[in-house]
Amino acid sequence: MERPKVIFVDAVGTLFGVKGSVGKVYSQIAQEFGVEVAPEIVDKAFIQSFKASPPPIFPGADSEDIPQCEFEWWRKIALNTFETAGVVQQFSDFSGFFSELYIHFGTAEPWVIYPDVVQSLNNWQHIGIELGVLSNFDSRLYSVLQSLGLSHYFSSVTISTQVGAAKPDPKIFAVALEKHNCFPEEAWHIGDSIEEDYQGAKAAGLRGVWINRQND
Repeated sequence: MERPKVIFVDAVGTLFGVKGSVGKVYSQIAQEFGVEVAPEIVDKAFIQSFKASPPPIFPGADSEDIPQCEFEWWRKIALNTFETAGVVQQFSDFSGFFSELYIHFGTAEPWVIYPDVVQSLNNWQHIGIELGVLSNFDSRLYSVLQSLGLSHYFSSVTISTQVGAAKPDPKIFAVALEKHNCFPEEAWHIGDSIEEDYQGAKAAGLRGVWINRQND
């Protein structure tokens, strides 16, 4: 197996994950706003809401408007989550709640780096492989990588909201490759989604590597 010129990695579910669960974080912050709901109920509702949402891309949006588009995209998911959980009417200030929730996920606090990540990044960097993040996350990824102490490993960060295409669309892989002046066959992409990461990378001509964080 030839050494790649570049290794791209997915972010959430590959480099880092949510401490506990999304439902646990959502319910803890909801509690601060006087809303009591079991994390298990929120988790189930969040998965349903997230899967039903359109890809996080905003064709035609000006670059300065993208952060607000991202905020609105996530606000709809959160609103649908608590509607499905049957507690949205308990919020006296859902806008205030969501603003706090959104800011929270842009910090290090709700995230945990997987145990194998730092050693792997150090090893790849040591032998001269270029590293990039390739993610369907949003602009908060820059602050999350910085606050987790991971940003210095990566010479590129490519996110769907800024590209206007989300994995598994080949366009987002092409944009990432261009940043490294790299042919597809010279690059690997590692991620936790079979469809978005493994199959998406292969379809774009990269070597796809699936990392099974859930032991499926």
